[in-house]
Amino acid sequence: MKEKALAYPKSQQGKKKWFSDFRRHKTYYFMLIPMVVFFILFAYLPMPGLYYAFVDYDFIKGMRSPFTGFKNFEFLFRGGGDSIIWHLTKNTILYNLAFIGLGNACQIAVAVLLKEIKKKYFVKVSQTLMLMPYFVSMVIVGVITYNLFNYNYGIVNNFLTSLGLKKYDFYQNPSVWPVIIVLINIWKGLGYGVVVYLAAILGIDESIYEAAYVDGASNWKRIKYITLPLLKPTAIMLILLSLGGILKGSFDLFYQIIGNNGLLLNATDIIDTYVYRSLAVNFNMGLGSAAGMYQSVFGFVLIIIVNTVVKKTSPDNALF
Repeated sequence: MKEKALAYPKSQQGKKKWFSDFRRHKTYYFMLIPMVVFFILFAYLPMPGLYYAFVDYDFIKGMRSPFTGFKNFEFLFRGGGDSIIWHLTKNTILYNLAFIGLGNACQIAVAVLLKEIKKKYFVKVSQTLMLMPYFVSMVIVGVITYNLFNYNYGIVNNFLTSLGLKKYDFYQNPSVWPVIIVLINIWKGLGYGVVVYLAAILGIDESIYEAAYVDGASNWKRIKYITLPLLKPTAIMLILLSLGGILKGSFDLFYQIIGNNGLLLNATDIIDTYVYRSLAVNFNMGLGSAAGMYQSVFGFVLIIIVNTVVKKTSPDNALF
């Protein structure tokens, strides 16, 4: 058998191995088809549009627009530390770090607490209530936010005046919006993240908890030495996936809450909203494409670096 196997080239052996694996797991391969189609349609077919980042795009000339090389990128990076792209990158990264860090911390904490609650009815009701905001349209969230913080008749200002305090003009003060946006993002994604982490917790062998209980471990010690360490692979995987899109801000979140309010753009403008304004408001497809290309390349390089670091420190938790 060994001599027969060696008679085939390695390429043919690889093909035979793949076909045999396909026959055994063909259901799983068919399940991949929607994902493959999605990435082909929305990730690979639009790639020729990157050419617009290097031209002074004219809607009449189209692909025959004059080639300008890196002029669009020069405009973005002009000014060094005070450049447009630096400001947008800083805002986008800081917001996403807050979303990832605080979001995952809150999701893990709530999932652990729900695991410790013995009343199953309360846990199910709590999960349902926490998951509901995830399915609420961001347009509705924007309306709710406006009705909360509007200067004239917002709920928050009405509450302040009822206490004898002065009204606060939220839409004239950009410093408060980073906190508001982060809280809204955590509130909206909390339920979905809790479901993921709670599923991972429920997958832990109960005999481990029982052995720790027999040894006299308290609830906190069981959480500290069993639950949290066994949640580490799930948390690392989710954080790695999130870091890959750290420059892809939640456009719908920022646009529906802030809109085109120029007074707040200094504290809330991210790459996605800048690209939108470049294309839809200023009709500058070249700048928008250049910013989008920078966003994608930066995210790709970041995920490679982070995955390399994780692979060296904890190989079992790396993505690839």
